[in-house]
Amino acid sequence: MSDVLAFAGVTVTRGDAVLLEDVDWEIEEGQRWVVLGPNGAGKTTLLQLASARMHPTRGVAGVLGEVLGAVDVFELRPRIGLASAAMAERIPGDERVEDVVVTASYGIVGRWRESYDRRDLARARELLTALGADRLAQRAYGTLSEGERKRVQIARALMTDPELMLLDEPAAGLDLGGREDLVGRLGQLAQDLEAPALVLVTHHVEEIPPGFTDVLLLRDGQVVAAGPIEITLTAANLERTFGVPLVLEQHGERWTARARTGTPEAGTPEATGTPDTAAEPTDR
Repeated sequence: MSDVLAFAGVTVTRGDAVLLEDVDWEIEEGQRWVVLGPNGAGKTTLLQLASARMHPTRGVAGVLGEVLGAVDVFELRPRIGLASAAMAERIPGDERVEDVVVTASYGIVGRWRESYDRRDLARARELLTALGADRLAQRAYGTLSEGERKRVQIARALMTDPELMLLDEPAAGLDLGGREDLVGRLGQLAQDLEAPALVLVTHHVEEIPPGFTDVLLLRDGQVVAAGPIEITLTAANLERTFGVPLVLEQHGERWTARARTGTPEAGTPEATGTPDTAAEPTDR
């Protein structure tokens, strides 16, 4: 079993709805994965499994060397960092930013009567500084901009020094400047050799930070393709995932995608469905 994540034949159903179907997926230490897919593809369900907040209907879901259904999830969850909209909605608006981060030590939202030592507070401030949010430490969370909140949420998710870090659409709702700032900071995190294994969910290839190593493409709860980003992220695989003709371009370590219009000339990336530097796609 993989040290971080090992899904084998994982299926999730709710009534007659199939949310995930026969998903195989493995994550090793040091890998940085991006999960791409349209609305309703099963991305959030996938993260619910990976964060030990849901069990599969069928198949085996291994997380950090444990098998869901055979482990106390309340002991497993502190080993996993999660930044998501659902988690953000639970944070009180009047909570101080420093407390938003440090309360992750107890796995709670909203400071009460628990106490923290100097190391906890120093760790919270260190993370806020690394994410460019140290000046916000004494502000009320509810007064922050959307971009500032996203940085605080990520600092909170890193507070317990997790072995697996899950980011659910971290750039959603940000303007161009906010998105680029966040993508840059996540790129720095991805290149930190001491950072945990990372999984980032998004709809847009433009939001893939530099340093991410692998990609999983989902459509209708099924895996379209999975593997190293340089050979798996292709226009052909994106078209199969999103159901529209696309042109995919790579600019250094960043990507862009747009709808394909007209008839491309033979031999161009638009005609072949792959960027200049991409090899043939490999599904697995």
